Amino acid sequence: MEIKIREASAYDLSTLLSLYGQLGMDDGAVLTLDEALDIFVRMNAYPDYRLYVSVAEGIIVGSFALLIMNNLAHRGAPSGILEDVIVREGWRGKGIGKKMMAFAMERCAEKGCYKLALSSNLQRESAHAFYRSLGFRQHGYSFVVALTGMRQ
Repeated sequence: MEIKIREASAYDLSTLLSLYGQLGMDDGAVLTLDEALDIFVRMNAYPDYRLYVSVAEGIIVGSFALLIMNNLAHRGAPSGILEDVIVREGWRGKGIGKKMMAFAMERCAEKGCYKLALSSNLQRESAHAFYRSLGFRQHGYSFVVALTGMRQ
């Protein structure tokens, strides 16, 4: 099966919103298309923050966001942050996630990143095993704080 990874377009947003609903976050609630478009435009205004989609058999089967950010520490080496990694239900276990992660790692290596980081919900043990199989290792702790009145 051929899997292609490309930058997402505004045209892809409705499909992506339905994928995000599969994650079970926010009780399945997702943004409206107008809200998503506003955020998508803001993401693309960043110098190196992009949303990617994986396409197989003519449909979007996965997605992830990759931010490559500059740093003053680490002698100026940039770092990569992965967010919102998803593979469509029914397509998991077919190498799509592996291909997406390889793409993100290659992109970060091209940009000279000293690391690529992601966080994963504590309950997603199969995802943790998947990330470990690709060479990711647990590094430190992830902390969050709920901010009153802020979108979670």
